Amino acid sequence: MKDPEKARVLIVAMTANAFEEDRRAAFAAGMDSRIVKPVDRTKLVETMRRPIR
Repeated sequence: MKDPEKARVLIVAMTANAFEEDRRAAFAAGMDSRIVKPVDRTKLVETMRRPIR
């Protein structure tokens, strides 16, 4: 993105689909990370603390 502030926004896909093809689709759509439901609180916190690529 041209705006550096907007480019820093973390985009996390949340889904009930745990299949590999769904993971690839989320990243292909521009997601920074992906969480599968039911959400594990520890994994959610770890994901939110990761630096944006």
